Amino acid sequence: MPHTYCVWYRVREADDREAETAVRALQARLGCRTGVAGRLLKKRDDPGTWMELYEGVRDAAAFERQLRDLAERYDVEMFVADARHVECFIEDGAVAARPSCAKGG
Repeated sequence: MPHTYCVWYRVREADDREAETAVRALQARLGCRTGVAGRLLKKRDDPGTWMELYEGVRDAAAFERQLRDLAERYDVEMFVADARHVECFIEDGAVAARPSCAKGG
């Protein structure tokens, strides 16, 4: 079952181009090594809070190792105000309720 990883943190400076360059380089290399493309999101009302989102991870152990190694290689922690928080989510397997799209409903 594929995993989704969310990595969230606060950057020291919300508009830090060097931090964004480092994170995007990490994501590009991670994509090449794992086949998982990442996205970088910035909180709408707090642009200093960032989240990296990685979906469809099949080999969690290998992905986590690469993520950790590349964060060190690109020295991402130097831009972070506190710490990077890595969370992993999986689907619970339950069938999601589908909304009815019938007219008038």
